[in-house]
Amino acid sequence: MEVLYSSTRDGEKKVTASQAILQGLSEDGGLFVPDHIPTLAVTMKALADKSYQETAYEVMRLLLTDFTQEELKDCIARAYDSKFDTEEIAPLVEAEGAYYLELFHGATIAFKDMALSILPHLMITAAKKNHVDNEIVILTATSGDTGKAALAGFAGVKGTKIIVFYPKNGVSPIQEKQMVTQKGDNTFVVGIHGNFDDAQTGVKTLFNDRELAEEMAAQGLQFSSANSINIGRLVPQVVYYVYAYAKLLKEGKIADGEKINVVVPTGNFGNILAAFYAKNMGVPIAKLICASNENKVLYDFFTTGEYDRNREFKLTSSPSMDILISSNLERLIYRIAGNDAKKNAEMMAALSSGGKYSITQGMREQLTDFYGNFADENETAARIKSMYGNTGYVLDTHTAVASAVYQKYVADTKDQTKTVIASTASPFKFTRSVMNAIDPKYDAMGDFELVDELSKIGNVAVPKAIEEIRTAPVLHDHVCDKTEMKAVVKQFLGIE
Repeated sequence: MEVLYSSTRDGEKKVTASQAILQGLSEDGGLFVPDHIPTLAVTMKALADKSYQETAYEVMRLLLTDFTQEELKDCIARAYDSKFDTEEIAPLVEAEGAYYLELFHGATIAFKDMALSILPHLMITAAKKNHVDNEIVILTATSGDTGKAALAGFAGVKGTKIIVFYPKNGVSPIQEKQMVTQKGDNTFVVGIHGNFDDAQTGVKTLFNDRELAEEMAAQGLQFSSANSINIGRLVPQVVYYVYAYAKLLKEGKIADGEKINVVVPTGNFGNILAAFYAKNMGVPIAKLICASNENKVLYDFFTTGEYDRNREFKLTSSPSMDILISSNLERLIYRIAGNDAKKNAEMMAALSSGGKYSITQGMREQLTDFYGNFADENETAARIKSMYGNTGYVLDTHTAVASAVYQKYVADTKDQTKTVIASTASPFKFTRSVMNAIDPKYDAMGDFELVDELSKIGNVAVPKAIEEIRTAPVLHDHVCDKTEMKAVVKQFLGIE
C-alpha cells in the first residue's frame, strides 16, 4: 500500500516520498509525515538472518513506496559499503547489563552517517524521478555531527551544492576541524556568532523565503535539507532499531516477541522519533527513554506537558544535544493531536512567538511509551569514568548522558527489561571531555596527543576520520553574524 506524506501544518496536500525528500521542508514550514506507518512485512525471525543492507531494504521499501526495488537497492548498496569500518555496519556491544548500539562506524564517526550516507543517493534518484533539472542546494544547520556527515555525503555529488552553518564556539575542536577541512568545490561551511538554535532558525527562515526561492529558481537552483527535518534522514534511522532487535534475537539474547527498552541521547528528537516509528512498525519496544543533557527542555516537556524554550542555553560537553528547539518533536505533537494540522500549527506558532506551548491531558496520555530524564555535566563525566574503570569500554559524552539516564530509569522503576542504548558518536570526537572525565591529568595534552592516548588506553585504533584531519589544511574560514546568513548564501551561490 502506497505511503503518502503531508505537512504537519496542512494535512490536506499529499506528496510522494521522493517529493518530500526533494523539498525537505514543506512550503508552509511544516514537516512531512507519513499518512500511515506500515507494519513490517517480514517477521523478526526472518530478519535475524538478514544483513544490515537487507534489513534496510525491508524497512525502507515500506516507507519510500514510490522508489522501485532496483532504485532502493542501488541507493542502499552505495551507502552501506566500505565507508563503514565494520561489515555489521551497526554492531552491538554488551557492557554493564545493557547493549550499546554503536552507530559511529561510518565515514565521520557519528550516528548521522547512518542516514547521511544514503540521503544523497535518495535525493539524486528523487530528482530524476520527478524530472527536476535544477541544481539542488542542501542547506543545513548543525550542532556538530550532521554538518560533517552531510558534507561527506554530498561532496562531489553532481547536481548538488551544500552549505552548512554551525555555532562558531559551540562544537568540539575535532568536530570543527572535520568540517573546516572538508574538500569539494560544491561545499561551503560557515561558523555563526550564535548557538545551534540560531543557526537552525536562520535555515528555516531561508527555506521559507519566497523571494530568495524565486531568485534561485531563475538561476536553476532549489533548496533541500539534510537535517533530520528531511524525511529522507528519518526513514534510514528507523532501520538500525529494527536491525538491533533482530540481532539480539539471532544471538539468543532475547526470545522472539520479548520486549526491549531503547535509550536515546536526544537533542533534535529525530533519533528517538525513528525508534518510535520502529515500534509502530512492529518492533517489540516497551519504553522509549529520552535522555537529555543540562539543556533539559525535553525532560521538562515529558514531566509537565509544557514545552518551554525560554531558559538559559548551556554549552556542554555533549554539544550535539545543546538544543532548545527540538524540531522533530513537531512530528510527534502532530500525531498525538490526532493528526490535526490546525491544532499543531497553533502550538508551533505559540512556540515561535512566545517560546512555549502546552499539550492537553489527552495528548499527554498518549506519551506513556516515553520516559524522560537528564544527566548534568558531573554525572556525565562520572559515567564515562565508571564505565571505563569497570569494563575498559570508553563512552563518548552523548552516550554517557544516555547511560547515566538509563541508570536513573532503572533506579526509578526497577524495570529489568533488556535495553539497547544508542551510542551516537565515537569518543574520538570528544577526546578532551572524555579523557578529562577518566583523569584530569590529560588536560595538559594537545588535541591530537589526546587522540593517541585514547587509542592506547581504550585499546582501539584511531579512526580513519581522525587520521585524515590530523594535518589537513583549513579550507573554510567563513564566519558571520546570525543576521547575515541570507547574504552569505547568496554570495556563495552567485546571486546578486
